[in-house]
Amino acid sequence: MASEEVLKVVFPYLDGKELVSCMLVSKQWKGVAEDDYFWKCVCAKRWPSLCKRPNPPTLTYYKLYKTFRKRQHQKSILPPKLSFKDLEFFIDIWSEKTLIFSEVIPGPVFINGIKIPPPGISDMLKFHLEAPQHKMTLPLDPIFKVQEGEILCISVLVCRKDSNKIASIIKKSKFDYIDRSAFRAHAFDYLDFASPVYLFITGIRAWFSLLFMEDGDEGTIDVFGLEMDFSDAANTEEEVLWLLDMLDWK
Repeated sequence: MASEEVLKVVFPYLDGKELVSCMLVSKQWKGVAEDDYFWKCVCAKRWPSLCKRPNPPTLTYYKLYKTFRKRQHQKSILPPKLSFKDLEFFIDIWSEKTLIFSEVIPGPVFINGIKIPPPGISDMLKFHLEAPQHKMTLPLDPIFKVQEGEILCISVLVCRKDSNKIASIIKKSKFDYIDRSAFRAHAFDYLDFASPVYLFITGIRAWFSLLFMEDGDEGTIDVFGLEMDFSDAANTEEEVLWLLDMLDWK
């Protein structure tokens, strides 16, 4: 059997990586391996249903394999148009109908966050605050106390100082979930985006958390800090700024 005939018998059993290696051996091997039948065999192992069609959805099965053989690297995003220096956050917290916290927080203060966790917090919360992941936190001085079972609500607005426009992040949502193992109480709301281009971007939530001490008086929670994040939608400072820039600014 001629060497080329041997290759034609062997090549259908190879995977894509092995077939690419064979193309580098010699001009003869490359010429044989370029037969699209072999690449159809490769694609049939990876995407069997796709190969039931009489013709590939692209020009060749080889091109199909080269295009989708591995996950595309995530493209780096452009620098955001916003800066935290341009932002102010308006945070109001109510207990029933009584306002218990109301502050305007400059963006740089919110992004600098809690640098040194205070004594008296749980190891889990300390580990969370000291972790390198991006987070927006605010230390409270003095701390405030919340009675267990007390209904709290929060509203968060953000203002752009460069255009004097305001957008809503949280529209008076309840802290209806207390994670006692993590010593945090959570409230959330879904973000509203401005452009029709963003109409298909749904379900992105802003989360706001009360951070509380491990050992408080019986029946009370000592809140020493606040935290805001956007779950998995934005995990870096640049991604958060892009997300905020997409809001429905008025």
